Amino acid sequence: MTFIRRAVILVAVAWAMTGAAAAAEFRAFDRAAFLQAQAEGRPILVEVFAPWCPTCRAQAPIVRSIANDAAFANLIVFRIDYDNQREEWRALNVRRQSTLIAYRGARETDRLVAATSPERIGSLMRSAIVP
Repeated sequence: MTFIRRAVILVAVAWAMTGAAAAAEFRAFDRAAFLQAQAEGRPILVEVFAPWCPTCRAQAPIVRSIANDAAFANLIVFRIDYDNQREEWRALNVRRQSTLIAYRGARETDRLVAATSPERIGSLMRSAIVP
């Protein structure tokens, strides 16, 4: 086998072993899907994101990294486009981009604005899964 072929196989095996299926589900924000997830009692994270926002860009990889933990397998992360979904973020009482909101079902458990600390973001996300 060639070196490249072996490397591709090793990457595929490593990806499969990391439990990719255990990661949280990421979706663009859709009001109906959000309400359905709340009605089902799912843990939810709402991420209010703007591509031009440096804080949002710093938060995104932290959220994704934490969401890869198997503890968050049932978590659904909804991303609101700050520039194009104004009505949606206003309905959630959001005042600015880089806002993260955790829910356990219909109940808001925590909210952060402009936080980039992995510890604070992790705590926020855990509030959605831990009763």
